[in-house]
Amino acid sequence: MKVLLAPEGRDDFDRLPITIRVRMLGVFERLSDWPSVSGAKALRKEWVGHYRIRTGDWRVIFQVVEPNIIVVRIKHRSEVYED
Repeated sequence: MKVLLAPEGRDDFDRLPITIRVRMLGVFERLSDWPSVSGAKALRKEWVGHYRIRTGDWRVIFQVVEPNIIVVRIKHRSEVYED
């Protein structure tokens, strides 16, 4: 699958420290193997229909829209669900 960034996801990615950006590129590569991605969790409540994957203290929130993965947000765990 192809991994795309929504505008908010692109903004989040651009604000990340360079070391975390490099780590996120690895996460995006993992996501391209959907649905055989380990560690992805379906979200509930206002995030129903989305999934999250963790990398350290960072969370990547994404949707599966065949044939793409849309990265919606990339945030630190302390602020990701506040929006």
